[in-house]
Amino acid sequence: MRFGLNKNLGFSQEDRTENIRRIGEVSKLMIDAGLLTLTAFISPYREDREQVRDLVEKGEFIEIYVEASLETCEERDPKGLYKKARLGEIKGFTGIDAPYEEPDDPEIKIDTNRLSVEESVNVIVDYLVVNNYI
Repeated sequence: MRFGLNKNLGFSQEDRTENIRRIGEVSKLMIDAGLLTLTAFISPYREDREQVRDLVEKGEFIEIYVEASLETCEERDPKGLYKKARLGEIKGFTGIDAPYEEPDDPEIKIDTNRLSVEESVNVIVDYLVVNNYI
């Protein structure tokens, strides 16, 4: 998304809101086509996530809170973005000089500080099976 549809967006609050709005609109198109769509994006603002939830029918938006400490995020940073943010090369970066608003009541919460990738995937798949999505 950041290299195509959203390549003109940065990390300001306005750009992050627009990034999530566009992702939501694309996801809605996929849902309307009958596809189960899973997106993985840093969406730091509750209001943005709620706006995407409001785009689709009840039950079509499942918020998955992938909980990870700042230290864990920095350790897992393959693009070196956290390092650039710490050096001041990127402004408005979540967790460094911009906030992250934890979800109030996500459908799924995954503590990746504690769970392995396989265990995390199983939590999601189990939810989808139990709730008749798959």
